[in-house]
Amino acid sequence: MSDNSNKMKRELLKRLIEDEEEDDEIIWFLLSSKRKKVDSLYTSRVEEGSYQILIKRHLNAKELKFRKYCRLNKTQFKFVLSLIENDIRPMKKGSITAEEKLFLTLRFLATGETYASLDFNYRISASYISRIVQQVLASLRKNLVPIFLPMPTEDQLKQTSGHFWNRWNVPNCFGAIDGKHVRIKAPQNSGSIFFNYKDYYSTVLLAIVDANCKFIAVDVGSYGKEGDSGIFKKSAMGKRICSGQFNVPQSAPLPGTDILTPHYLIGDDAFALDVYMMKPYYRNHVRNDRDKAIFNYRICRARRVTENAFGLLSQVFRVLYTPIAIKPELCDDLIITICCLHNLLRDAYLENNGIPYYRYDRKKPKPTENMIPLARRGGS
Repeated sequence: MSDNSNKMKRELLKRLIEDEEEDDEIIWFLLSSKRKKVDSLYTSRVEEGSYQILIKRHLNAKELKFRKYCRLNKTQFKFVLSLIENDIRPMKKGSITAEEKLFLTLRFLATGETYASLDFNYRISASYISRIVQQVLASLRKNLVPIFLPMPTEDQLKQTSGHFWNRWNVPNCFGAIDGKHVRIKAPQNSGSIFFNYKDYYSTVLLAIVDANCKFIAVDVGSYGKEGDSGIFKKSAMGKRICSGQFNVPQSAPLPGTDILTPHYLIGDDAFALDVYMMKPYYRNHVRNDRDKAIFNYRICRARRVTENAFGLLSQVFRVLYTPIAIKPELCDDLIITICCLHNLLRDAYLENNGIPYYRYDRKKPKPTENMIPLARRGGS
């Protein structure tokens, strides 16, 4: 009796499964029948897209053009691709490859082209390009930060201090700090929190830079209406420095003396003077004091490495010259990624010890509505 009941149950289950499969086939048929026909612009992607025509046929054979297109040379590109390939590799054969996704994202960073423009070049819909950029930027941030923006060690900060002394005549300085507004499209339902003193929407990049224009640490994502000093105090790197967890070297004597002084950052008037923060004297204090004027000259000259770093960053990655029309959290990934890629490019220049591939051209007009200084308030 039990064998018959089990047999009936199995037969009933089989029929239910078959009915469910038939229902799925009917639903799929109804959905597919209503689906619009794919535009021939996209079906010809493999044969006519930029990846196949421009990159594979021409750029791969020309190193200079390759670097101009995606800002990295072939060795650097292959290195970056090897880090993120497992994260962005397609699941289906014939889908958009990891290499093409990286090329597309780097081109977006290099030019600031809209998704609609990249749509026509790569023969990929703008909606799917947005998903690709989001996926690639998240993977780049995850894999590049541990290599190019790690927590500095005490020995590294000592070496940076030596560079500041040798190059800029500022002793015991382990970095220069400054912030810049990065222009963005107004986020939905954000009110005025991203609205800055220059009357546009922005997010803030606060960075510590070494003597060779490389980023030591960055903080992104603060609202455009905030000032340097407030952002620094609430940032993760600011809290570590204030609490002694940033591996800052111990106090050391000034060159040629026995006077012990702590290691410090140099900033502008927006930052509050502190044990770990040095800034210039106010202008009315230096008018009749030559020693203070010399001090201000050296501090301001050394602090220019932040301006140089931001200038190089925006000139190489032109996405910073346009209002970035993506979500704020994705914009954070974008900014941190280009800071890591900037360090990659600076490392290559310093190792080769030659003329940098991207030289800052002072004759070219600077962006007037992006990458501008923060409001000078909050310091004391």
